[in-house]
Amino acid sequence: MRRRPHLIPWKAAGQLSERQTSGDDVVRTTGWVFNNETGDALDLEQFVATGDSEVPAYLTVFGLRSPDTDQQSLVEIGCGIGRMTCGFTREFGAVTACDLDAGFLERCHETVSRFGKVDRLRTSLVADGHTLDLAPNTSDVTFSYITLQHCDPGDALELTAEAVRVTKPGGKVALNYRSRSRLDVLLLPLGGLMRAIFGIPTFGPWLAQHRWAARLGWQANRLAPDEIIGPLTPLLTDIEIWRNPKSKIKGRGAEVKTFEGINRHHYWLVATVR
Repeated sequence: MRRRPHLIPWKAAGQLSERQTSGDDVVRTTGWVFNNETGDALDLEQFVATGDSEVPAYLTVFGLRSPDTDQQSLVEIGCGIGRMTCGFTREFGAVTACDLDAGFLERCHETVSRFGKVDRLRTSLVADGHTLDLAPNTSDVTFSYITLQHCDPGDALELTAEAVRVTKPGGKVALNYRSRSRLDVLLLPLGGLMRAIFGIPTFGPWLAQHRWAARLGWQANRLAPDEIIGPLTPLLTDIEIWRNPKSKIKGRGAEVKTFEGINRHHYWLVATVR
């Protein structure tokens, strides 16, 4: 297996979270990994509340709810310690939370046991960073938020294909990416340099636990919608690109829709699996 330095910040944060005594401590030390918030006053309940405000909005705007949602299944790619997973377990009858760090998955289970419906949850380790250990055609909805933009481009494309693979015909994928901007001429080279430093034994993993370094190291890809849609066109229908109203991004053959709640630098691919 080839080295994947972009995974180091997650694993470093996961190891740090394993050393904490409570979910509240995890949020205070590594909460920025998942929603950019920091501070000694943060606790797990507040952390989950940020996800609770987003889950209903995205499900409604993207048309992911149906009369039998509580009988359906959802796969979440990049669950972290469960910020949004709790909300998903209240909406869907079965939720599979996927992440590449086993420590995060343990914390996710703890978080959902406190603030969600843990009897609806299972977890799945993405051991190689790009393959879901799930059977084909098993999910009604596959969802990923602020994860694919931090992957090696090849891994992001593979995870996108995996999302389609595990989704049932007629099911939906809702996948979040980061668009290109003028800042990328600086950010992407700096991200590559930081990931190289992460590979230095002992020092690299220590550095990866720091917010500023990890945020630079996570500047791993910018994929245009056509790069994603092109290979998957035969497998998808009703393809939509959701963006902020001030964004100009679009994809060939996709219907463009806007939502104020989307970051100006992000976009979503929402589509039905054939």
